[in-house]
Amino acid sequence: MSARLTVQETADFLRTLDEVLILTHVRPDGDTVGCAAALCRALRGMGKAAYLLPNPEITGTYEPYAASLWAPEGYVPQSVVSVDIAAPNLLPDNALPYKGGICLAIDHHGSQEFFAERTCLDADAAACGEIVYDVIRALGASVTPEIAMALYVAVSTDTGCFVYSNVTANTHRVAAALMETGIDYKSANKLHFRTKSKKRLALEGELLRTMEFYDEDRVVIVAVPQSLQKSMALSEADMEDLASLGGLVEGTDCAVTMKETKDGAWKVSVRTGARVNATLACSFLGGGGHRAASGCLIEHADYETARAMILNAIAEAVAEEA
Repeated sequence: MSARLTVQETADFLRTLDEVLILTHVRPDGDTVGCAAALCRALRGMGKAAYLLPNPEITGTYEPYAASLWAPEGYVPQSVVSVDIAAPNLLPDNALPYKGGICLAIDHHGSQEFFAERTCLDADAAACGEIVYDVIRALGASVTPEIAMALYVAVSTDTGCFVYSNVTANTHRVAAALMETGIDYKSANKLHFRTKSKKRLALEGELLRTMEFYDEDRVVIVAVPQSLQKSMALSEADMEDLASLGGLVEGTDCAVTMKETKDGAWKVSVRTGARVNATLACSFLGGGGHRAASGCLIEHADYETARAMILNAIAEAVAEEA
């Protein structure tokens, strides 16, 4: 049974650690990378040895924040910490050897499975970066510009630049405090929210053309099969942050993005309004996340079957909460 820790207890525990390895989740986003980089730098600032486990799926979008922090080959940690990871099945393959020995998990997902020996969880936080910011302050560590930038990326990307429904007043307070350190947040906003390659724009045009509508046009499905990925020569970076695209359509309150993996599985992301509990819907298919933003993986199914499975799960979630 995982022990639940407060922010202060988490900071006190981190003070006892050294030779720390920090884990990020599969298909790493700005929140997991930013949290890991910030915590790693804070621990190093306290004189501790700390590294990030190299994540083979990281894209060029977020790699710069972690570039100098990867653990060297053969590194043997004394302690293993995870950030922004709700369940063991979200660990990259190279993190699986540490699965049973994670001493601390810091997370903000309501679907947290409490797989670590200790867990610092705030399911009301819009981003794990908010929690890590509080932990670093409780440590008494200096929030340097490098730490602040990593946390700003964590918080801003997990909230769609502060427009998603998960945003709270505390989200803005944390962002303001990070901005006051003097970071170049304007450039970060331009890079992550107002810059798209020609290929990405072409992809969005194709997805808008082929999206499908269900349940009186309230549910929209955006599909990115391997055939499209190959024909457009898409990289993982080209396909980042597609989950919110369908939700831009007027009248929709449940946007489903289905991306086919190389081994034929479907990675499903669900973004919803108040009517649909995304966590509940995805839990029927072995996934989880937040009420308004969750995901799951559907294996051994063609597109039509996988589409039917997620539509049925959404309908079941709505009926259960009616």
